[in-house]
Amino acid sequence: MTKGDDFLQRIKQEEPIPKWRFRLVNVSIWLGSILFVLVGAAAFSIVLFSIQQTDFSVIRHMSHSRLELFLGVLPLFWLILLIIFLGMAMMSIQKTKRGYKYTIIQLLIFSFSFSVLIGTAFFVYGGAQKLEHAFDIRVSAYESIQEKKKLIWMNPADGFLSGEIISAKDDQLILKGFDGKTWTVEHKGVFVPPILNLEPGEKLKIIGKLTGDHLFLAEEIRPWGGMEMMRRRRRGLKR
Repeated sequence: MTKGDDFLQRIKQEEPIPKWRFRLVNVSIWLGSILFVLVGAAAFSIVLFSIQQTDFSVIRHMSHSRLELFLGVLPLFWLILLIIFLGMAMMSIQKTKRGYKYTIIQLLIFSFSFSVLIGTAFFVYGGAQKLEHAFDIRVSAYESIQEKKKLIWMNPADGFLSGEIISAKDDQLILKGFDGKTWTVEHKGVFVPPILNLEPGEKLKIIGKLTGDHLFLAEEIRPWGGMEMMRRRRRGLKR
């Protein structure tokens, strides 16, 4: 008996694999691909949230470079997660029944496009902020976007102050800074966005200059969460 005959004989003796197993494997691969795309979408939404929280107009007031600001707020963890899961989604799709027909570029465009679309929708409806906050609470080693933001905006010597209003009277605010200290902020003649109410409990970020021990002269006052987040909150209160 030749080697070829022996090989055919062994094939005939082996029990055929049921079709349902192939279908189950194919469905599992597709479900895995969808899961990887969804995780990538969640990561992309938090990257968008990070960009939305970064006030790039502050660069003109900073002594540091644009690169330093960018690296300071860059959510490296989520960017790495996005790249990893996009790669896993591409590999999973490639293993499907017709996955071999697609090039690496096509798979990348396909995976990234879906992650961007889903992630953008997740961000617009406020899911990114909730997810990032939940992650911050449950993972002690994680440095949140808000913590990164505080590092930039809690530098009074460089002209940046942030915190929560304790009391407001005439042209003066008593602010509890994110450094735990109490600050007196003078803001006479300073433009305050109409959407922002200077009242106890409101969180602010302020550009100005240090004038004394825990004394600060404001030149610009902005809502801590940004204008868009403030508008959403106001709309929610009116309902």
